[in-house]
Amino acid sequence: MIYFTSDTHFGDARVLRIDRRPFANMVEHDAALIKTWNDTIGPDDEVWHLGDVMSSRSTEDAELLLSRLNGRKHLVIGNNDPVPVTQAAAWASVQHYAEIRLGDQLLVLCHYAFRTWNQMSKKSVNLHGHSHGRLKPVPRQFDVGVDARQLRPVTLEELTQP
Repeated sequence: MIYFTSDTHFGDARVLRIDRRPFANMVEHDAALIKTWNDTIGPDDEVWHLGDVMSSRSTEDAELLLSRLNGRKHLVIGNNDPVPVTQAAAWASVQHYAEIRLGDQLLVLCHYAFRTWNQMSKKSVNLHGHSHGRLKPVPRQFDVGVDARQLRPVTLEELTQP
């Protein structure tokens, strides 16, 4: 199964205040997000993380966190992903932008939402993060950030079902 998520912000206390996440502290926050991730994603699943993973300035901290998260992980870099996080060896791939196909569906993946995107007129789908659930939805564009998705990764099917 292939999952999508964004804006986990592990170790970044600002999300407790700015995004009003329901946790008393970052230890509770990070433990809950790790549990939710692993309850959703199995070891053989694939995950596209669309940026803002964690605030760590240490590649070792990033490697430790990523080792605790199930799945084969791809990173689409966000504006709050420091170089040590993007350089962690645990990523299957790292890029600023990606296009993938699930069956006959083209998905355009970026940390940022687009007004237009490749093959938009041919019903491609744009998945993004960054906005923390604050953007007005547009057709075939979905915020996969944890704030918009009950703090968990989601599948394309979950996003596109009415």
